[in-house]
Amino acid sequence: MKRAVYALGAVLAVAVAACRPSERPAQQPAPGRPVTTAPAAAGAEMAFPDVYDRVAPAVVSILAATTPRRSALSDSPFARRGPPSESEMSAGSGFFISADGLIVTNNHVIGGADRVAVVLRDGKQLPARLVGRDPATDLAVLKVDGRGYPFVNFAAAAPPRVGEEVIAIGNPFGLGTTATTGIVSALGRDIGSAYVNFLQLDAAINQGNSGGPTFNRRGEVVGVNTAIFSPSGGSVGIGFAIPAATAAEVTRQLIASGRVERGFIGASIGDVPPSQPGGAPGVVVAAVVPGGPAARAGLRPGDQIAAVDGQAVTGAADVIRRVTSAPQGRALSFSVVRDGRTGTVPITPQRQ
Repeated sequence: MKRAVYALGAVLAVAVAACRPSERPAQQPAPGRPVTTAPAAAGAEMAFPDVYDRVAPAVVSILAATTPRRSALSDSPFARRGPPSESEMSAGSGFFISADGLIVTNNHVIGGADRVAVVLRDGKQLPARLVGRDPATDLAVLKVDGRGYPFVNFAAAAPPRVGEEVIAIGNPFGLGTTATTGIVSALGRDIGSAYVNFLQLDAAINQGNSGGPTFNRRGEVVGVNTAIFSPSGGSVGIGFAIPAATAAEVTRQLIASGRVERGFIGASIGDVPPSQPGGAPGVVVAAVVPGGPAARAGLRPGDQIAAVDGQAVTGAADVIRRVTSAPQGRALSFSVVRDGRTGTVPITPQRQ
């Protein structure tokens, strides 16, 4: 049976699951209800209905309008004329992270859009502007005018545990605010991104949930819903979310400068071929940039990276994620196998 990873509203990397133009967020009850700042979470776990009551006002629907581009053929005198093309509309989700209108969503929800609007829980629609976006992690930050919006916070503690209960809130299929519950099924899932180790969830998330938050029972955002693994494009209980730690750091940089700086060591790496005689599991260095951090530290082509900071590596993507997310100025300890002997090479990534 064919299986694919689907973005929850547009294109991610493996397959297309674009929201249909007919999908629109359903308006919620209580029109005209004043927007107030959500009370700060007390830190104690709550029942899911209480979590929902606290955080749902901060979750919004995202409408992204894209006007089809005219092709060269349409300018031909022999081209068939017709009415102007209407904008194509896609729907996703997002959430306020500040009272003054900063909103987190997925980059693929708004990427390429000419106009973006945010729909509040009471049905009010507000124009939004782009603060910054990071295609590498599929995150974006929007801004709407005004103050006093309800907002939520990223979980600041350790990642959730496998088996921990969570609640996902978003705008599936344009229906409007919808909550589903489940557990964290796995940590550190690799679905093709060199910059994100995803959370795997079994809470039902579908097209239109892109950019929406998943909360723990303390009302903290533990992940940003991004993709599903499915043979059909519908939820089968395997969803993926960007972990809070990654999302918090990326959005912090986007708000500060509109872009994300990442560490690099100046080395090309790849997975150790399984057929390589005597090859230890790990990552092989293919080349180093002359004068770069790796070259200055003594890393050589042919070296095999077995661990970083004492933690075994699972592949080249794992090493890339650790290097790019390293704090500025902090040296990483690379365990390197060379000529059958293991040594340690400290390398301080540079930022770019």
